[in-house]
Amino acid sequence: MAVGKQRVTIAAIADAAGVSVPTVSRVLNGRSDVSPQTRELIERLLREHDYRPRNSRHSGRARLIDLVFNDLDSPWALELVRGVEDVTHAAGVGTVVSQVHRRTTATRQWLQNLRARASDGVVFVTSDVAEPVHTELHRLRVPVVIIDPAGGAATDVPTIGATNWSGGRTATDHLIGLGHRRIGFIAGPKNLLCSRARLDGFRAAMEGAGLPVDPDLMEQGDFRNESGFLAGGRLLDRPDRPTAIFASSDQMALGVYEAARRRGLRVPDDLSVVGFDDLPDACWSSPPLTTIRQPLAEMGALAARTVLRLSRGETIETPRVELVTKLMVRESTKSLAETRGQAAE
Repeated sequence: MAVGKQRVTIAAIADAAGVSVPTVSRVLNGRSDVSPQTRELIERLLREHDYRPRNSRHSGRARLIDLVFNDLDSPWALELVRGVEDVTHAAGVGTVVSQVHRRTTATRQWLQNLRARASDGVVFVTSDVAEPVHTELHRLRVPVVIIDPAGGAATDVPTIGATNWSGGRTATDHLIGLGHRRIGFIAGPKNLLCSRARLDGFRAAMEGAGLPVDPDLMEQGDFRNESGFLAGGRLLDRPDRPTAIFASSDQMALGVYEAARRRGLRVPDDLSVVGFDDLPDACWSSPPLTTIRQPLAEMGALAARTVLRLSRGETIETPRVELVTKLMVRESTKSLAETRGQAAE
C-alpha cells in the first residue's frame, strides 16, 4: 500500500512498512524492543511522509521534553535528572532521557526519533549543539537549553551552569588557609568549560597567595573515579608528594582516597583531599569529603523551567545563568600544622 499525500496515520505507516501498529508506536516512543532493520525502515517512512503525532506542535504542545546526555554513567547525571523531573512532573510534562555517547550516529538516531514524535524542548548536558542539529531543531521550532556547555554555545541558546571558577578558587583557598603549600590538582576533561574554569580558579588562588603553580603537581583526569585513582597515584608516588590534593570532581576525589589507602596513607592525617560537586556519596565516604557543592538538582530544575517557558513563547531575560557554589567542610581536610604535630608525637 502506498502512503497518500493526505495527513499520514500510524496505520498507514504500519501498512507501508509491513508491520503492526504497535510496532510503529514503539518506534515513536523510542523503545528498544524493535529490530534495527525494522526501526530504520519505519523511521525512513516517517521522515519521507513528514509524519507528525496528533499532539504535535501543529495542534498544541507535545507535553514532552528531551534531556540529552553524552553519558549517563555518573551520579551527577542522576542529580540533574532528579531536578528536571521535579519540574516536569509538577507541570504534567513527560521527560525522555537519552544518551548519545558523543557519537555522530547516535546523535543522528536521536534526532530522527525526535522528528517522529515531537518535543516541547531539549535540554543538552555538557555538550555543544552541532550546527546541523541546531539548524534542524530551529526548523522544527524546538527550543534548546544547555547545562554546562562544553564550549561557546550559540548566542540564541540559554545556558545553565555553576560558579566553577569561584568554586575552584574557594577549594584551593581552603587548603591554603590550612597551611598547605604543595597542593596537587587533578583536572577534568579539557574540552569542558566547567573543567577549565575550575583549573583557572585553582591557579588564581595559588597565584593570589604567592605560591607557584607547579606543573609537576597537576594531573589530567576525566571526572571519573578511575582517573582520580590513577592521577592521585602518580602524585602520591612522587618523592616530594603533595600534602593536599584538589580533585575537580567528587568521583576523582574518591579515587584519590583509594590511591592513598593502597599506599598506606590516611586521609586527612597524611593527605588532605577536596572534591567538587557534593554528590550524595560525599557525606557517606570515609572520612566524609570536603567538597564544593554545585547545586546540580537546582541546575536541572532551572533548565527544565527555562525550556518550558521557551516552549510557551515566553522571553528569557537572562540567557546565561550561573548558580552559586558553596564550600562544604567535612573531615577530609586538616591543618598542616596539626598533621605535622601528630606525626612528631
